[in-house]
Amino acid sequence: MEPGRRHKRVSPPGGRAERRTKGIMSEEMKNTKDTGLGALLERLRTAPELFSLMSVCTKEPYVVCDGETYDDEVFLFFDVEEAKKEGERLLAEKIPVNVLKLENNQMLSFYTGLYTMGINALSVMEGGKRTLVQLTDFVRRRKNEDIPEGKVWVENPALHLTALYFIQEARRRPIQEMTEETKGMQEELLAHFSKGRYIFPIRKDGKGVPLAKLPNGDVYQPIFTDILEFQKFNREDQLKAVVVDAPKIPQVLAAEAKGVILNITGINLPLPINRPKQAPKAPAQAPAGTPEEKKAE
Repeated sequence: MEPGRRHKRVSPPGGRAERRTKGIMSEEMKNTKDTGLGALLERLRTAPELFSLMSVCTKEPYVVCDGETYDDEVFLFFDVEEAKKEGERLLAEKIPVNVLKLENNQMLSFYTGLYTMGINALSVMEGGKRTLVQLTDFVRRRKNEDIPEGKVWVENPALHLTALYFIQEARRRPIQEMTEETKGMQEELLAHFSKGRYIFPIRKDGKGVPLAKLPNGDVYQPIFTDILEFQKFNREDQLKAVVVDAPKIPQVLAAEAKGVILNITGINLPLPINRPKQAPKAPAQAPAGTPEEKKAE
């Protein structure tokens, strides 16, 4: 099967993408001698460096859906020249990607971060040969019951995955009208968004919330699908995280914001929010016995 193929579809709501991403990541790579891929997996753990393809459109790993198994995959290479060659091939198809170098000390965070994106497989390319590695065979996740008391784990893998596919396709040819396929992905994205739970950043100094101004002047409020995306934005540790369910967003949105912008350091997706219209206030009732009435008495 040829690497770099575009996806055919995204897993439907409530389907495989949602089921496989429940749970919490632990910072531990599994001992996977029983998979039959022990030597390869050991190299993926211990290589001094690896290379992946990053989408220019999303600033996230370039993801494809296997046309046969429907695994949602990212590519890994041991050789930078092989990665560059694949990147050039994709660019010729008008799919803009960059080669990302992963140092060994970055690999665990890269692998575990794939869970929050709904990505479930690694397509390892070496010497023109492709080997598929399931993420669950490689990186262990904690169970939901392991969440510390009083803590809430927030992630939206089905939404994140759909957004990656949608933006990879829509932004690579922004001038053209959306195809039926991209329209369908947009509808699926909005359906996932309406059911999600998100991280809203608030300034620790009490000076409100961060806002972002788009080139057209519209103001949007940044929100995040998961703690990893929030941490990318909060590098200076000046923000605290507040969890908000999707139905509550119109109530907590900053007054000057037209909507929210999802994962501003990554997919950077503006989503307008409709606020409920407030009923006009009834005119004030005059108290019984106005001055005129009293005078008439």
